[in-house]
Amino acid sequence: MGDRFVVVPVDGGGGVADKEEQPASVVDPTTRLTGGELEEEDPVLEPQDPNAAVPILEYNREPNKYGDGVPKENSPFINNTDNDKSNSYDGTNMALFEEEMDSNPMVSSLLNKLANYTNLTQGAQEHEEADDDESSKKKAVKSPQMGTFMGVYLPCIQNILGVILFLRLTWIVGTAGILESLAIVGLCCSCTMLTAISMSAIATNGVVPAGGSYYMISRSLGPEFGGAVGLCFYLGTTFAGSMYILGTIEILLTYIVPKAAIFVSEKKEDEVDALLNNMRVYGTCCLTLMSVVVFVGVKYVNKLALVFLACVFLSILSIYAGVIKTIFEPPDFPVCMLGNRTLQNHNFDKCLKTEVIDNVTAATQLWNLFCDGPELNATCNDYFKKNDVTSIQGIPGLTSGVISENMWSAYGPLGMLDENKNLSSIEGVNSTQDILMPYVVNDIATFFTLLVGIYFPSVTGIMAGSNRSGDLRDAQRSIPVGTILAIFTTSIIYFSSVVLFGACIEGVLLRDKFGDSVKGNLVIGTLSWPSPWVIVIGSFFSCCGAGLQSLTGAPRLLQAIARDGIVPFLQVFGHGKANGEPTWALLLTAGICEIGILIASLDAVAPILSMFFLMCYLFVNLACAVQTLLRTPNWRPRFKYYHWTLSFLGMSLCLALMFISSWYYAIVAMAIAGCIYKYIEYRGAEKEWGDGIRGLSLNAARFALIRLEDAAPHTKNWRPQLLVLLNLDSDQAVKHPRLLSFTSQLKAGKGLTIVGNVLEGTFLTKETEAKRAEQNIKAAMSAERTKGFCHVVVSSNLRDGVSHLIQSAGLGGMKHNTVLMAWPGTWKQSNDPQSWRNFTETVRETTFAHQALLVAKNVDSFPTNQDRLGEGTIDVWWVVHDGGMLMLLPFLLRQHKVWRKCKMRIFTVAQMDDNSIQMKKDLQTFLYHLRLNAEVEVVEMHDNDISAFTYEKTLVMEQRSQMLKQMQLSKTEREREAQLIHDRNTASHASMNDKSEAGPERVHMTWTKEKLFTERGRNRECNSNVAVRDLFNMKPNQTNVRRMHTAIKLNEVVVNKSQGAHLVLLNMPGPPKNRGGDENYMEFLEVLLEGLNRVLLVRGGGREVITIYS
Repeated sequence: MGDRFVVVPVDGGGGVADKEEQPASVVDPTTRLTGGELEEEDPVLEPQDPNAAVPILEYNREPNKYGDGVPKENSPFINNTDNDKSNSYDGTNMALFEEEMDSNPMVSSLLNKLANYTNLTQGAQEHEEADDDESSKKKAVKSPQMGTFMGVYLPCIQNILGVILFLRLTWIVGTAGILESLAIVGLCCSCTMLTAISMSAIATNGVVPAGGSYYMISRSLGPEFGGAVGLCFYLGTTFAGSMYILGTIEILLTYIVPKAAIFVSEKKEDEVDALLNNMRVYGTCCLTLMSVVVFVGVKYVNKLALVFLACVFLSILSIYAGVIKTIFEPPDFPVCMLGNRTLQNHNFDKCLKTEVIDNVTAATQLWNLFCDGPELNATCNDYFKKNDVTSIQGIPGLTSGVISENMWSAYGPLGMLDENKNLSSIEGVNSTQDILMPYVVNDIATFFTLLVGIYFPSVTGIMAGSNRSGDLRDAQRSIPVGTILAIFTTSIIYFSSVVLFGACIEGVLLRDKFGDSVKGNLVIGTLSWPSPWVIVIGSFFSCCGAGLQSLTGAPRLLQAIARDGIVPFLQVFGHGKANGEPTWALLLTAGICEIGILIASLDAVAPILSMFFLMCYLFVNLACAVQTLLRTPNWRPRFKYYHWTLSFLGMSLCLALMFISSWYYAIVAMAIAGCIYKYIEYRGAEKEWGDGIRGLSLNAARFALIRLEDAAPHTKNWRPQLLVLLNLDSDQAVKHPRLLSFTSQLKAGKGLTIVGNVLEGTFLTKETEAKRAEQNIKAAMSAERTKGFCHVVVSSNLRDGVSHLIQSAGLGGMKHNTVLMAWPGTWKQSNDPQSWRNFTETVRETTFAHQALLVAKNVDSFPTNQDRLGEGTIDVWWVVHDGGMLMLLPFLLRQHKVWRKCKMRIFTVAQMDDNSIQMKKDLQTFLYHLRLNAEVEVVEMHDNDISAFTYEKTLVMEQRSQMLKQMQLSKTEREREAQLIHDRNTASHASMNDKSEAGPERVHMTWTKEKLFTERGRNRECNSNVAVRDLFNMKPNQTNVRRMHTAIKLNEVVVNKSQGAHLVLLNMPGPPKNRGGDENYMEFLEVLLEGLNRVLLVRGGGREVITIYS
C-alpha cells in the first residue's frame, strides 16, 4: 500500500511548476478519481482564470508518508477538521454517512462494546466487596467466570434437595405407597422439567441481567404480570425460608436435643400442641439469628454455601451406602408391635409385657404404660390384655420382599393408628382410650392431594441458576444445560429413593413421621451408613443453609421489584445500606417469614409456598408459549428444544397441581396475584418492555379490526365513536379542556375517542411543536379522564389538516363516526375569513363523509367531571329527523354521574297544518318503544308576518358580508396590481438590454412613480364610492330574509322554553349549497343560538342510530 497518487500544480504552459509532494487536500472538490484518472465532474464549476494552475495527478511509488496508510481528505465539503471532535471514522469511504455519525456510530466502533458487554450481578458478592472496601476506592469488579457446574448445576442441586427429602419423603412413601409416590414425584418433576425447558428458551433469548426469573417473566409478560408473579415468587421464597427454619427446629428438637423443649406435654393428646409451641419459640429465635447473620455479612453465607452443599451430598451418599449395606447386613432397629399396632418406643427398653428376673415374673416398663400398676393382677387396657407383643425389624433389607407390602397406600384420618395388616389383632372392648395409649398415630388426616402439596417444595429451586445469571461466564449456555441436568439428577434421586425406601423399610416405620417407634431416630437416618447421625447432622446444616439462602435471595428480589418502580407502595424497599444491602426489604422478609413460623407446622406451610412457586412456573410457561405463538421478531432463543405445546402442557400441569394440592390456597394465591395485577395496572408506573402480552394485544386488536371491517355496525351496536377537534394556543396548551370533559361524560370510557389537532406548517420544521402538542393533549386527556388516542397532524394549512383528520383518523373498522368540535366564538372578530370558512367546510365534509357532527357552544361553561348537576333538564329540540342522534345523546349523558339527576325533555315543532295533539301522542308512543323516559311537548309555530326587525337584521348581515367581500377584493386587486407593475418593469429592462427603439405605444405604456400613485388613488376612490353607494342601495335577498325569520322565531321559542336548562340539544341546519353564502350561514346560526348558555348543535350522519327493536 505504499503506492500513492499525489496532486501537483501545473502552470499554464503545461510544465510542472513544483514536483514536491503536495498534500491531498489541494484536490479540487469538483473532481473525482475514476480508475486512476482525473474525471471532470461539472463543467459549470470550471475556474474562470485560464492562467490558474490546474492540478494533475502524479503517481508516486515512495513509501507511505501519510501515517495510517489511508488517504484523508480535509476538504470542507467532506470533512471539516475544525468540527472534528473525534475520529469516528477514517478515510473517504464513509463520507456519505458522516453527518449521521453522532446518532449512528460506525459498526467497527460499536462491535467492540457489544462483544465486551458484561452483565455483572448486583448480588451479595459485590455488596460485600463494597462493604469491605468502604473507606478505600471501589474494587474493580471482575468479569463473571462461573461455569455451568459451579454456577448453575450445584446451586440448583442444593436448592432442590433439602428438608422434604430428609424429613417427609419416607412418610410420603409409607402413606401413599410406592406406586402413588412415584406418581406424585413424576407429576412434580414433569412440571419442573417442562418449566425448565420454557425457562431455558426465555433465558437464551438474549442477555438476562441479574434478576433471574423475575426479570424473565416481567420482560416477557409485561409489568403487570411481572409485578404480580414477581411478588408471588418473592412470597414463595419467603415462605420457603419459614419451611427451612421449621425443618431446622424440628431436627433440633426431635432428633438432636429433645430435652431442649420448653413446652413439655403431660398428656399424650397435648403432644402436638407442645411441639408447635416449641417450634414457634425456637423458630422465632432462629429467624432472628439468621436475619442478623444476613444483615451483618452475606459473604459468610456465600462462603458456607459449599459446606452446606457438601452436607447434602454426604447425606445422600450415606443413604445409598446404607441401602447397599442392607443387602448383606441390615441395621438393627426393632419396632415393637402390640397386636398389629405400632408402639412409641420412648419410655421402655424391652418389647415385653413381663420378664423373669431371678425366677420371678415381673412387669416391664411397657406393662406400666397400659396398666394401673406394676402388679400382675392390675387393671390393664383391654386391647393390651388380648394381644401379644412382638418385635419386627424396622429395616428388613433390600432383598426382604417388603416392597410388595409397601406398594399400596394407607391413607387415614387424624388419629388413625399405624398398623401392620399382616399381624393378627383382637379388637378391644373400649377403643376410645386408644388415643391416650403410646401408639403411633396420624398427626394429620392424609390423602393424595395433601401429599402432593407437601412434596412439591422438594422439587422447587430450579430458578437458582437463572438467579445467578449475572455471575455466569456464558449464561445462555449454562442455564439450560445446568438446570435440566440438575432436574434430571434430582429426579433420579427422588425416583430411586421412593423405590429404595419402599424396598428396604417396613411400612409401619415409613408411616412413623417422627421415628417414635425407633426411639426418636430420624427414619431416613436408620437406613444410612455408617451412622444415623450423618443424616441428622447433614440435614440440619442443609436446612440451615437453605434458610439463609432464602433470607438472602428474597430481599434482593423485592429490592429489584421496588427499583423497577412498577409497584409504587414498594418503593421504600428499594433503598438499603450504603453498599446496596436491602435493609428494609430484609425487615419485611423477616416479618412475613415470621407468619410462616407462627403457623409452626411444616406440613401446613409447604402447600402455601407450593402455590406461589406453581404460580411463578405457570407464568414462565405462559411467557414461552405466548412468545412462540406470536412469533415476535425478537424471539430467537439459542435453546432450540422447546415447543409451544410443551409450554402449554407445563402451564396446564402447574394449574392442575395448584388445585390438586389445595383448591382454597390456589384461589387465595390467584386472588393475591390478581389484586397486584390490577393495582399495577391502575396505579403503577407505565413500562414498555416489549413484552409478549403487548404483542398478544396487538394480535387480538388486529384480528378484531379485520372482523370489524367486514360490515358496518348494526343500529343496536351503534355508539358515537368520536373525533374531537381540539384547538391549542400559541404555547401548545389546550384551549377548551371542557371539551374533553364532555367527551368523557358522553363516552364513559366506552368506544373509540380520537383527539385531533392540526398545526400549520411543515413536519420537518414543526416536529418538536407537534410532539409538545401531543404531550400537552395527552396530559389534558389524563386530567379529564378521557380514554382514547391522540393524533396531531402538521399541514400546510388548517383546512387541509382537518380534512386529512376527518378522512384518515382511525384504523379499519375502528374509525370515528362522529366529529365533536367547539363553536368558533370569535368568528365575527376575526379579520381572516378562513376562521369561519374552515368551520363551514368541516360541516360540509362531515356530511359528505356520512359522519355525525356535534358542535358545542360556550363549551367552557360545560360541567367538569367533578361537578354534580342537581335537579334540572336536558332539553332536546327535535325539529328534523336525523337518525335518532338527538334521542341517543341525552341517554348516554345521563349514564354519567355528572348528568344522572337531570331529566330529559323533548320538544318538537308543529306547523299550522299539523295536529299537535296527535303529534304528542305519537311521540310519547315512539319514546315508549325506545325505552326512554322523557317529558314531551309540542310547540306550535304559526306563520307570522316577517317583521321589520328581521328585514333590518338580514340587511345588516348582507351589508357586512358585502363589505368583507370588498375588503378581500381590494386586497386581491393590490396584489394583482403589484404583479402587473413587476411584469411591466421586467419587460422594460429587457427592451433596454436589447437596445431597440421604443415606438409611441411603448412610450405611452411607460409608468412613472408619480403616475402610478395618481392612477391607483383615482381607481380606489372610484371603487370606494361605488362600493359605498351600492351598500346603501342594497335590498335584502328574500331567501336570506326567510331564513333569518326562521332563526329568530325558533330562537324565541327555544329561549322561552329552555333558557334554564342545563343543556340544550338542537338540530344543526346544513350550510348552503352555494358557497357564496357561507358568512350568512354563520350569522343564521349565531341568531339561532343567541341567549342560550350551553348548547350542543347536532347534525346526523345519514343513518339510523337508535331502534325500537331488541
